[in-house]
Amino acid sequence: MKTFLPKASDIDRKWYVVDLKGAILGRAAIQIADVLRGKCKPTFSPHVDCGDHVIVINARYVTVTGRKAADKKYYHYTGYPGGLRVTTFKQMNAKFPERVVEKAVRGMIPHSRLGRQVYKKLHVYANGTHPHQAQKPQPLNLK
Repeated sequence: MKTFLPKASDIDRKWYVVDLKGAILGRAAIQIADVLRGKCKPTFSPHVDCGDHVIVINARYVTVTGRKAADKKYYHYTGYPGGLRVTTFKQMNAKFPERVVEKAVRGMIPHSRLGRQVYKKLHVYANGTHPHQAQKPQPLNLK
């Protein structure tokens, strides 16, 4: 029996919507990354993008455990001498709540061309509304 290798034409992509109100950031990001990669499908292949689209709503209400709200730091270097910018989770979640989820999920997918292709299927919104109603997304329950 030959091994089945999926092609781009064989992949059936679905749309899922995830509500992060009261969810823990790391645990939610793991499950979102698995759906984006397609690891929950029986036709998963590590060298093919066989995942689904994920819409994340209510990103501003995501939580972290312990003292991470004050201790977790996000680093950005501007490229100039002395240009290291440091932001805490609390500041980032107040100003750019979408970026908190995007950075968590991005760190859990491959850092390659395949990972960049997978990452494009993630759509994050701070509030409870999104413009993807025409795709008829199904709710995805987090464990």
